[in-house]
Amino acid sequence: MKRLDSKSFVRLINLMRKLRSPQGCPWDRMQTHRSLLPYLLEEAYEVLDSVEKKDDLKFKEELGDLLLQIIFHSEIAREENRFDINEVMDNLKDKLVQRHPHIFSEKRRLSSTQVIKNWEHIKLATSDNKSVLSGIPKTFPALLKAYRVGEKVSRYGFDWQSREDILPKMREELKEFEKAYRSKNKKKIEEELGDILFTLVNLSRHMKINPEFALRKTVQKFIRRFNYIEKELSRRNKSLGKTSLKELDFLWEKSKVEKV
Repeated sequence: MKRLDSKSFVRLINLMRKLRSPQGCPWDRMQTHRSLLPYLLEEAYEVLDSVEKKDDLKFKEELGDLLLQIIFHSEIAREENRFDINEVMDNLKDKLVQRHPHIFSEKRRLSSTQVIKNWEHIKLATSDNKSVLSGIPKTFPALLKAYRVGEKVSRYGFDWQSREDILPKMREELKEFEKAYRSKNKKKIEEELGDILFTLVNLSRHMKINPEFALRKTVQKFIRRFNYIEKELSRRNKSLGKTSLKELDFLWEKSKVEKV
């Protein structure tokens, strides 16, 4: 690995400026903060995918693509005389120092749990947010948002004492869902289903399992097993749409036996 090279970063910034210049790329020149948002999200998910695959070559590439999005947004802001990449980095540096007083000023040992609690208290005291929860982006996917809400309020003591305390709540929510289901009131069914999901997310948090990752793994497992069914049907010259549910269930169970 090469040593840290500031010249490489400067060359990258200059390359972005060239692409945005009148002599640059028409596509790059027409982009705005809003038009780039889908790419920012896509690159973040591709980084996640490369980490899960444990593919360092892909991970390195996807981190570069994500970095490009940060540089791209910073360059657009610079052109509009709002801020530039240097200010982005300076702001980040100041924030890291401010939120790690145990390293840079107080010089005291803290556990990782204490560090997180400290971070949240400092964040609330030094930001314009009026609520502990106001810093959570509205655009977060619901599963991640539920996890972060539970995580944040728990740092202020608003939480179940243990995972065992959540199980009775889970049973309570299931009973309420059954009652709503029998009533055929769609609005109430939706509300109770949301309560079940929220409780499950909090249970997973107490078990130190990220529900997003757990669900992603289950979905991938389902896809693998369904692909197995499709391949088996193709091998037998059968059509998916014309195969009975009984045979599909048989192939599904077969996929489990073969550890697909």
